[in-house]
Amino acid sequence: MPAHITDPEQLKELLGIPFTPEQTACIVAPPAPQVIVAGAGSGKTTVMAARVVWLVGTGQVAPEQVLGLTFTNKAAGELAERVRKALVRAGVTDPDVLDPDHPPGEPVISTYHAFAGRLLTDHGLRVGLEPTSRLLADATRYQLAARVLREAPGPYPALTRSFPDLVGDLLALDAELAEHLVRPEDLRSWDAGLLDSLAGVRLGNADLRKVPEAAAARRELADLVIRYRSAKRERDLLDFGDQIALSARLAGLPEVGRVLREEFRVVLLDEYQDTSVAQRVLLAGLFGSGTGHPVTAVGDPCQAIYGWRGASVANLDDFPEHFERADGRPAARQSLSENRRSGGRLLDLANGLAEPLRAMHAGVEALRPAPGAEHDGTVRCALLRTHAEEMDWIADSVAHLVRTGTAPGEIAVLCRTATDFAQIQGALVARDVPVEVVGLSGLLHLPEVADLVAVCEVLQDPGANASLVRLLAGPRWRIGARDLALLGRRARLLVSHARVAGDDDPDRRLAEAVEGVDPSEVISLADALDTFLETPLDGTGDDDGLPFSPDARVRFARLAAELRELRRALSDPLMDVLHRVLAVTGLEVELSASPHALAARRRETLSNFLDVAASFAATDGEATLLAFLGFLRTAAQYEKGLDNALPGGENTVKVLTAHKSKGLEWDVVAVPGLVTGTFPSGQGREKWTAQGKVLPHGLRGDADTLPEVPAWDSRGLKAFHAAMKEHQHTEELRLGYVTFTRPRSLLLGSGHWWGPSQKKPRGPSDFLTALYEHCVAGHGEIEAWADAPAEGEENPALHRAADDQVWPLPLDDEALARRRAAAETVLAHLDGLSVPDAALPSPGPDAPADPDWPPPPEDDDALQEREAPDWAGDPTEYSIEDPAENPTE
Repeated sequence: MPAHITDPEQLKELLGIPFTPEQTACIVAPPAPQVIVAGAGSGKTTVMAARVVWLVGTGQVAPEQVLGLTFTNKAAGELAERVRKALVRAGVTDPDVLDPDHPPGEPVISTYHAFAGRLLTDHGLRVGLEPTSRLLADATRYQLAARVLREAPGPYPALTRSFPDLVGDLLALDAELAEHLVRPEDLRSWDAGLLDSLAGVRLGNADLRKVPEAAAARRELADLVIRYRSAKRERDLLDFGDQIALSARLAGLPEVGRVLREEFRVVLLDEYQDTSVAQRVLLAGLFGSGTGHPVTAVGDPCQAIYGWRGASVANLDDFPEHFERADGRPAARQSLSENRRSGGRLLDLANGLAEPLRAMHAGVEALRPAPGAEHDGTVRCALLRTHAEEMDWIADSVAHLVRTGTAPGEIAVLCRTATDFAQIQGALVARDVPVEVVGLSGLLHLPEVADLVAVCEVLQDPGANASLVRLLAGPRWRIGARDLALLGRRARLLVSHARVAGDDDPDRRLAEAVEGVDPSEVISLADALDTFLETPLDGTGDDDGLPFSPDARVRFARLAAELRELRRALSDPLMDVLHRVLAVTGLEVELSASPHALAARRRETLSNFLDVAASFAATDGEATLLAFLGFLRTAAQYEKGLDNALPGGENTVKVLTAHKSKGLEWDVVAVPGLVTGTFPSGQGREKWTAQGKVLPHGLRGDADTLPEVPAWDSRGLKAFHAAMKEHQHTEELRLGYVTFTRPRSLLLGSGHWWGPSQKKPRGPSDFLTALYEHCVAGHGEIEAWADAPAEGEENPALHRAADDQVWPLPLDDEALARRRAAAETVLAHLDGLSVPDAALPSPGPDAPADPDWPPPPEDDDALQEREAPDWAGDPTEYSIEDPAENPTE
């Protein structure tokens, strides 16, 4: 190609960008393998686009000979647009003189998965892949896994989890095997060897006893993976894991690499620290392995926050060896360290956190602010007495910023988990601040969605006890702790009656327990609930004699009848089932009847969730509720449920998890929950020694970066757990670094002593302590710092547990008038009468309240206006063992 650019200064002038010396060196580097360690906010996308312009503009390659790969469709679109505009601005291409018959070529920029799909389309026959193969959508994937699990002959005695959980476990293990290019047969053999080696070992504690249990479960899951993969082949179906694994096989064929290197003379790899082992094998096989092909990989090991879902930061560290130059020398390593996003004071904080990370990885330098921004950026921190006070502080701070001129769209609230999303949303809406909860995992924590999902869980799985407790203790049924405890006793009695079947021999019962019959796996509150359909409501029948309150008996029977009726519709299409649940529970009607701003926002939330369900169902006309619930579990656990779960363009405060914030930036970022055990989190990654769905470290392609078990005894396993805890601490440091480098000008960080339901105080985490010390040094403001609770002090939040917490919304005169007017209109229509407009109550704020509303429990056809505690998680977080207190209201 003719040269349009001859000098780097000419490139700066044409693009209008004052590149730093570091950026210029990366842009004009000769066409050879190089890895760029690009710190947060250092302009990596700008550098990648400018490098394409330099290589094309200097005549070294044609535009269509450039391949760029990144992770998301959004990132690929942004990079393509940036490259396209840069080429036009530099005069390399001119869109106004296009020849329709011979349009100029453009760089090929796509996602890693899309590239793998194209590779299979072009060369799949080389590995026996039929051209008719189709990519599995999420709905079909969960449907097929559920079908395989249901039709498997078994028995599978080691798989004791619920059916929906096993569907997720099956897909998780299949994905890990694909990401690390391990055959299920090899996993079965490895675990068989492990079981043999443990046969003669004394397993002296619970953690050691879990190891053979996990190995046995993994062998059975591996057998199901084989069946699942066979089912995919029979139907000519592939998922993303299959795409990458098969593409990696293709990369091992020399002729495929030659064709690709001839087609793409220059390759750019974005976010390379997030690639998996299989992706690295694919890319190195095609463009590395001593070929010296001009590959530029860009990434930051300090931002490698996706290790828990298959990414391997070792790919970036080992790039120079995987992509050697033609003469055998390692690829060049360059750095970008000038941050043009955040002020210098914010960068000082981030650099302090990342100091241990920089020592672990080659080529990582501390971030430097742009000239003149050394003293910019502010940190404000607060340690409040209670969780509720912290939520108010966050909401008040954000509301003040909005009132004083900061656009809501320039503010984000980043949380370690989605647990606080509902409270943050409600607090901001109450202050008239527009707010958006981002991502499916966030939606699932909002009460209107959580209640809908809880009903669906109970319908699908009679053992979904936590979900049923949420409903029973919630605003509609309002069952107190005393009657909940009695219901639990009845459930245990049902199990014990069924188990012994007239045989009270303790030796036999002990033998059954030793054989692995765990009563906790089969106790079902739903089964106990069904008994109230068969006994008189007054408790005079021949039952177990447990002293349930009369109100509880009525409500248990009505809920049981309702669930039984809903279960009859489970075979209906997914959207029909969801709308039927909404109609029966009255949630949608209740939200629609309220004029409150929070109700409007929650209606939007419910609508967004139904859009997710509709999208899921649209990919498979036979999508079932079981498959959808499995999909939701994965989304909640791994946050990869939606490709479009990114902040929208609305001018709203964004509430999202820290993991989802990577690659984004705002003027103001608030980070609540900086308390001990939460952020940084004390909950480590799932261990292969205890979970059958987790691939053992010894089989992973990045085994060298992960802890090993030194010996199969209590000391060895304890050392392994300690090493895993340290590994988790490192990953939390990376997540903290990502979080605290998102703001441009202001960082708000907060914590509390007393959580909403904790018996012991939490206190500031290491991150909040770092913010405090940063402020003490004169680089920020400490707005509040509560003293530690006194010895023996109790959590004040626990004393307010009996207070009414209104959900969905409090009844008000205007909403009541609207509801009564609508009811009278409907009744008049049904009776064939006409009601004059003057007879209808005025929907104004002064309309009188109806003394008969809400109706008493036995006539409760509408959603009661009482909030349940947020008990969507593990039911062991609260106690209902003492039936002497808190009877049904």
